[in-house]
Amino acid sequence: MIIKPLSDRVLLEPLKEEQKTKTGILLPETVEQEKSEQGTVIAVGPGKKGKDGKITPLDVKVGDIVLYAKYGPNEMKVEGKDYLIAEEKDILAILE
Repeated sequence: MIIKPLSDRVLLEPLKEEQKTKTGILLPETVEQEKSEQGTVIAVGPGKKGKDGKITPLDVKVGDIVLYAKYGPNEMKVEGKDYLIAEEKDILAILE
């Protein structure tokens, strides 16, 4: 299935981080962990349409690793994989 975001929306795949205690013990996935606020851009919409009818392209592109607002994106599951759909305003930074 192909997911194509509309307007200024971005499809993100959240990054999974290995969780370690301060002493270096790896925690299993079954332990409730705080969600990462970083993700990889999988697809981007065409951009937001302004009052003049012109489309303003997005600043992010496919492959970028971004930092997003904790409660901004909507969670979804497609074919068993977790994704997030966020508006461009919910993306705080591109990590380089």
